[in-house]
Amino acid sequence: MLSADRNQLVTRTGPVTACGRFMRCYWQPAALIVELDGPRPVKAVHLLGEHLVAFRDHAGRFGLVERACPHRGADLAYGRCEDGGLRCTFHGWLFDVTGRCIETPAEPEDSTLHLKVRVRSYPVVARGGILWAYMGEGDPPPFPAFDCFQAPETHTFAFKGLWECNWLQALEVGIDPAHASFLHRFFEDEDRAAAYGKQFRDASLDSDTPMTQLLREKARPIIGVEPTDYGIRITSTRKLDEQRTHVRVTNQVFPHGITIPLSQEMTITQWHVPVDDETCYWYTIFTSFTGPVDKERMRADRLKIYELPEYRSKKNRSNDYGFDAHDQATRTYTGMGEDINVHDQWAVEGQGRIHDRTRETLGTTDRAIGAYRRLLFRAIEQVEKDEAPLLCGGASDVEQITGPVTVDGICETAKVEGYAAEADARRRASSGWKVRR
Repeated sequence: MLSADRNQLVTRTGPVTACGRFMRCYWQPAALIVELDGPRPVKAVHLLGEHLVAFRDHAGRFGLVERACPHRGADLAYGRCEDGGLRCTFHGWLFDVTGRCIETPAEPEDSTLHLKVRVRSYPVVARGGILWAYMGEGDPPPFPAFDCFQAPETHTFAFKGLWECNWLQALEVGIDPAHASFLHRFFEDEDRAAAYGKQFRDASLDSDTPMTQLLREKARPIIGVEPTDYGIRITSTRKLDEQRTHVRVTNQVFPHGITIPLSQEMTITQWHVPVDDETCYWYTIFTSFTGPVDKERMRADRLKIYELPEYRSKKNRSNDYGFDAHDQATRTYTGMGEDINVHDQWAVEGQGRIHDRTRETLGTTDRAIGAYRRLLFRAIEQVEKDEAPLLCGGASDVEQITGPVTVDGICETAKVEGYAAEADARRRASSGWKVRR
């Protein structure tokens, strides 16, 4: 458990908080690129407690600016994207992607007022179908050479979902390997042909055994935790018999991400991004190591559950997450259908808007959660001392970080130790695109 003060330290992310200053040392997902497509590429963004507006100008450049116009506070989310910038509809003041005011059309023709005016703006870049923002001081850190950032656009797909809870409990469900045997238990296994883009519905690598069967039948994993240059590597093993062991390797990617296997051909890299202290988005990049991703199919499948424009789940607190007693008795452990994210959403939203960690009791399966919290406290302290936290060091160091390795497979028990690295090397060698090792 944590003390009340320590819990508050790691859950408050506004601009003047210690955790907020730490978060602002990193690039943050601000919007999906697809949200800025179409005839009006303007999107209201609420990120780390700040009210912002993302837009794309006619030259294709992205901007992220404060939502309140610096003239008299009108809402720029309703602005007109025209004439090389975003124009406030109150008095027509026009701002470019850097926040510079380039027109004040109601002022006298010889006015130089616009030269003295700026709206607060943040640097942004597009990577992996996501618009990333840097909200900190000084130069932003480089992006690591993770697979999701190195894969061609054809081999990635990005999506997001809104959860009504604090960012930390959203992250912690993703670094808890034991819960998958219960929260995500399916009583029937699915044919691989129908499993495309679904988590836990494929067969484990080097076998014909469905992941769902393994999780259902072997509910006591042995969990190993190892610090890395990007965060934490988590290895879960389930001994099937004297000859075979199931090995699943997942990762915590600092500061608030995870990388896990989706299927034999895809991985998921997911970030848990504070909207404010009581709400967060998960942003996911699906990365394929074989053929191009069927983006239309992936998006259509997810829009059966998630509603635009907020990407809010149709199954939520207001309708008991779609709970059905017959489904719980016959198909799924939760009774909430097959969408993994709905299961996770129920679990973390049920902890309250901000989980009270003074009342929790951690077990041996929570090793990764304990290790991550220690890493988090240390990083916050480093930022308070003006030191660089993990992944914010020199460019040459960070840009050389590749992977991370993920695997869900079955191997000979005697070969468990080297199995993940060997399986990952095989996948990279046969990949349809040039994968850095």
